[in-house]
Amino acid sequence: MKYIKIPHAFVLIYAIVILAMIMSYIIPAGEYERYENENGTLVVDETSFQYTEQTPVHWTEIFRSVPEGMTDAAGIIFLIFIIGGAFGMINGTGAIEAGINKVVSLLRNREIILIPLTMLIFSFGGATFGMAESTLIFIPMGIMLARSLGMDAMTGMAMVALGAAAGFAGGFMNIFTVGVAQEIAGLPLFSGMFYRIIVQLVFVAIASFFVYRYGRRVQQDINNSYVYALEKNAQDEKYEFKKLTKKHILVLLIIFSGFGLIIYGVVQGWSTGTDLAAIFLAMGIASGLIGGNTPNGIAEDFIKGAKEVTFGALIVGLARCILLILEDGSIIDTIIFSISVVLEGMPASVAAIGMFITQFIINFFIPSGSGQAATTIPLLAPIGDIVGVPRQSVVLAFQMGDGLANYLFPTSAILMAGLSIANIPYEKWLRFVWPVMLVWMVAGGAFMVISLWIGYGPF
Repeated sequence: MKYIKIPHAFVLIYAIVILAMIMSYIIPAGEYERYENENGTLVVDETSFQYTEQTPVHWTEIFRSVPEGMTDAAGIIFLIFIIGGAFGMINGTGAIEAGINKVVSLLRNREIILIPLTMLIFSFGGATFGMAESTLIFIPMGIMLARSLGMDAMTGMAMVALGAAAGFAGGFMNIFTVGVAQEIAGLPLFSGMFYRIIVQLVFVAIASFFVYRYGRRVQQDINNSYVYALEKNAQDEKYEFKKLTKKHILVLLIIFSGFGLIIYGVVQGWSTGTDLAAIFLAMGIASGLIGGNTPNGIAEDFIKGAKEVTFGALIVGLARCILLILEDGSIIDTIIFSISVVLEGMPASVAAIGMFITQFIINFFIPSGSGQAATTIPLLAPIGDIVGVPRQSVVLAFQMGDGLANYLFPTSAILMAGLSIANIPYEKWLRFVWPVMLVWMVAGGAFMVISLWIGYGPF
């Protein structure tokens, strides 16, 4: 049996660009009037839609739209590159790895505390600096630790991966997902973070329950392991815990101070994208110098970190092309109007949950969080204006859908790389993770409804 190969995300998005150009000849042109709300953001006047003269997009625009899209999204793209490079400089010191290893080693043989605490640590990595590729280096540690507790590789993989996934889904300070989405939606940077912290903690608690329960079953009888054959043949694998040095402690203090300054700035309302990039850049350079790295080494680590986010940064610019084509063809408002007519009359809670499920499914095709935000938020934000879903709730739907799906679908490069390192077949992982995902999805739907009840804002 031949499996259908999913096209690369760039191919899918560019296909949508071409489709948008074709649709500009078919879909009637139309427009809404827009006005500035009290926060200075342009929002849709839902009563103002009217059809206008057709303005089809010439086929040559599918090529011009790429540099135009990159230019239009330059602020977000370079923000991603700078912050990615900053974390490259921080990771180059080894402080984060050493700090995590220290905490985990101190709690060895206390699995009732160790499992949720380890997952909580990784969740904060996902929620702040978008810990994704970085999780891969911790998977061998997680597996070794789980086996030392009489558990299995599945437990170790889940501790690392599902912890990071819960953090991504909360994403209270994740510039690569929430930051990009809020920028596009016109929301203040990292606004609404306290609700997202609650989301993150609940997702961690749910995952910890499942992982601990499964691990205990394996402890009691290794035959309960979903990867019993792997455990039966496992060699005595060793993982060298990095020693936490004074330099590492100083670097960690710099990181905590930097995040504290960012939180303070968000609360005070002065932390813009430029402020954020500047703080991260200062954190990275200071960490590299105090961590004992040379100026050349710091520069190389910056480039390495920036390389790791190249895919996400470029896909933001490519996704912006879709918006430019839809705007040039004057059909984006017609699409918004058509969808809003379908949703009109439905409770706002139904529309909100539908947005969450839609974002979850879209992650199968666009596994990049930044790219997914750039593709979907321009459409869903104004739809939310019309059907009564606050833009902050629209962003919440995106971040939860993207974050949770990262560790379910086989199109996720991070998931498949992690499973490869752990030697866990995808079908075994799917057997383990689907109950967690099901409860996560129910919780996510509840969070969407609650966000409407509390008027999650500022708008």
